[in-house]
Amino acid sequence: MSADHSEELAALVGRRSGAPQVAPDAVNLAMIRHWVEAMGDENPVYLSEEAATDAGFGGIVAPPTMLQAWIMRGLKASLEAESRRAEPETTAGSDNDRMMALLDDEGRTSVVATNCDQHYVRPLRLGERLVTTSTIEDITAEKKTGLGEGRFVTTRIDFVSLPDLGEHASVSEEVVAAGEPVATMRFRILKYRPGTAKGAEVRDGDGGPARPRRPRPALTQDNAFFFEGTRAGKLLIQRCVSCHTLRHPPLPACAVCGSLDWDTVQASGRGELYSFVVVHYPKVPSFDYPLPIGLVALEEGTRLVADLAIDPAELRIGMPVEAELVSFDDELTLPVFHGLPAERDEGG
Repeated sequence: MSADHSEELAALVGRRSGAPQVAPDAVNLAMIRHWVEAMGDENPVYLSEEAATDAGFGGIVAPPTMLQAWIMRGLKASLEAESRRAEPETTAGSDNDRMMALLDDEGRTSVVATNCDQHYVRPLRLGERLVTTSTIEDITAEKKTGLGEGRFVTTRIDFVSLPDLGEHASVSEEVVAAGEPVATMRFRILKYRPGTAKGAEVRDGDGGPARPRRPRPALTQDNAFFFEGTRAGKLLIQRCVSCHTLRHPPLPACAVCGSLDWDTVQASGRGELYSFVVVHYPKVPSFDYPLPIGLVALEEGTRLVADLAIDPAELRIGMPVEAELVSFDDELTLPVFHGLPAERDEGG
């Protein structure tokens, strides 16, 4: 039976996970240039002094989503941290090392990042040097998940700007306290036991053999409404409040006008088959094969990917289809598209 370190882990909540970390480099134009090229971000305030000044920033600013890039540790530091956690004495290293070692000793040797929530105080400017402090904010009791039995760990990372650090590789908590707050990030991981995936089984629609449940969707603040809607019997599509552009998959901002404000519209579920693929292999026990999957152009003007309850031999581009919301288990309801009856196909 695996060890249980619940009391020791609870004692670590609220504590610093390690010493303050100084960014290896100041905010600089070269890294910004690489970032915006890789991301395809054409906002001129990231590269043009004139555009950034005209926009009221007083000079070039860094993309907010680069926040982690400025303080990300390299391969050497990651390997050193893994080596410390492998030591028999779990008190070695920082409180973060101790926490990870305790979780490993519980048999939770696998890890996956589950979400990252960033809050920005102001944009970062060229020449600023970031320093971070990390706090272990929460360690849950054991949870049964689709990956396995594990604990969720949330770390809060506070970012401050200290532009006059020079080449200093480390600073004290007192120095950090004098810095200017620029952002906060909460990073959540799941540390779980491999081989303990949630084994709930469901029957197929014909009462056939038991099978594993379908994989769970990765829920975020942007897409949760869609799955809540399907459970309520509604096919909801995200819509920009400013320019009324529909978008799916859901996103935090409109790609057309940049607005962060959005609401939803309820789609009829009718549309045309824009494209499709029929999956034969590899076979996942949760699904029937051959497995047709379609890209459907909804009549409202956007597209979505969904299962097709249509004989693969009858599939054709442009055929009219209509969604049925199918409950695969108590937690998961998804749209599945059927071909329309002949009279509907002919406009009846």
